[in-house]
Amino acid sequence: MATNDGFQRARSAEAKAGREQAILDAAAALGRERGIRTVTLTEIADAIGMHKSALLRYFETREQIFLRLTAAAWSEWVDAVLAALGSTPATPEGVARVLADSLAARPLFCDMLAQAPLNLERNVSFESVRAFKIETLGNVARAGGELSRLLGVTAEQAGDIVAAATSLAGALWQMATPGPELAELYRTEPGLSHALVDLGPRLARIITPLIAGMRA
Repeated sequence: MATNDGFQRARSAEAKAGREQAILDAAAALGRERGIRTVTLTEIADAIGMHKSALLRYFETREQIFLRLTAAAWSEWVDAVLAALGSTPATPEGVARVLADSLAARPLFCDMLAQAPLNLERNVSFESVRAFKIETLGNVARAGGELSRLLGVTAEQAGDIVAAATSLAGALWQMATPGPELAELYRTEPGLSHALVDLGPRLARIITPLIAGMRA
């Protein structure tokens, strides 16, 4: 039976998974376009021609949608890092550059890294945030295990490297992508534009001595 949003209700597991993926894709596209803070459930629903009430059959809140996207982005990022580390010198500089460049290449992930502890983990069910934490910690452990092996640091130190890189990437991305008002201020008063950061190089400069100190 058709719903009032023009969609046929998904009746099979495969159809439901396809509908969920369409919602996730629409949310990701909107997030890339202008940052996830201002994206609403209604806008996500409108992007795929679905009524908001129909969307709520698949996701409980907008935060749950972006939390699912964040978990998937963690897995994809760690896969990319592990692949890149295989052809990188096991030096503080080389490892820092892999971490920094891979994060800078993923602006939506950086945005979600900043928003996850501030907002995304706070308006979801216990089971949703539990699943997110389990998946995220598993990916931290995957990356940390390879860093520990390559750099000769402890598992705890390797986890700290991953945590520092991702936390800083989230914070620095916010500085690197100012809102319209701040961007206009920097344009009209270039003397204030020193506050802008080049995410990749800045992140690499910060992480390199951290790694070097741990190795020492």
